[in-house]
Amino acid sequence: MKTSVLNDKSFVFAIRIVNLYKYLFESKNEKVLSKQLLRSGTAIGALISEGKYAESKLDFIHKYGIAQKECSETEYWIRLLYKTTYLSENEYNSLIFDNTELMKLLTSSIITAKKTLKK
Repeated sequence: MKTSVLNDKSFVFAIRIVNLYKYLFESKNEKVLSKQLLRSGTAIGALISEGKYAESKLDFIHKYGIAQKECSETEYWIRLLYKTTYLSENEYNSLIFDNTELMKLLTSSIITAKKTLKK
């Protein structure tokens, strides 16, 4: 099976999110925000995986578009957790960097897919 940078990075990001969820839940006793982060942060990779077997180019674009929205929502939860002191500045910067990288890769993939539709 062929792997891609986007698949690999989204999977590693999902692992980070799961581990952060466990830490926030168990150590910080934070149950609501961490659950939201878990849901959106792991959905990114799941949608990218779905996109590999999209029924059409439009379906692929749609799935990646939803992954972009989940990426945006994940950024919100990361920012909120940082501003409410659940995350350190280093944790925040590292997570935001990875999330932004995923967003850029998703955006680039969507732009490329849309260009091939017009040909």
